[in-house]
Amino acid sequence: MSFILIDYQLFHWINLQSGQLTYLNGIMIFFAKFAIFMFPVGIFAYGVSKSRRNLMMALQAILAACAGTTVSFIIGHLLYRDRPFVTHSVIQLISHSADASFPSDHATVAFACATAFWLGHVRYRWGWVLIAACIAFARVWSGVHYPSDVAAGALLGVGSAWGVRQIFIRLKLPALVIRSQAKASHSKKSK
Repeated sequence: MSFILIDYQLFHWINLQSGQLTYLNGIMIFFAKFAIFMFPVGIFAYGVSKSRRNLMMALQAILAACAGTTVSFIIGHLLYRDRPFVTHSVIQLISHSADASFPSDHATVAFACATAFWLGHVRYRWGWVLIAACIAFARVWSGVHYPSDVAAGALLGVGSAWGVRQIFIRLKLPALVIRSQAKASHSKKSK
């Protein structure tokens, strides 16, 4: 059995649930269309806090999302794949243009931000990861992405956030230096 066939069968099974578990469709539409806007709100909230560490983490989230979507755009043109509703009969809960399906930009941005928040050790970081996972799943449920699209987007987002964080560490940008100095002074005090 080929990977493409497995990917389609998994998509078909998930998407079919939207016709059987219709009471969940409102929640799935919210996550597929609107939950992505929770991340800019989070970035803004962390960015305007008085913590320099949070400001730098918010900057990392923005840069990771931008880097991830740039790479996603390039991949989408090099490895173009039609959306499920273009080539198959699907239950499509949200409208979408028939552009490249692989990888998912929503999953890329959501996981780039969630990973930046996770690496920044913010409170409720599990919640951000859960929101990103719900967005990815809802995109499949709603009929606009295959499972491999959102999985690739998630990996791209995680990789982008990790890469941006490594650049900040190597360049010894202010918030990270402050954090390491705080740890050093804390360990001296505890001795």
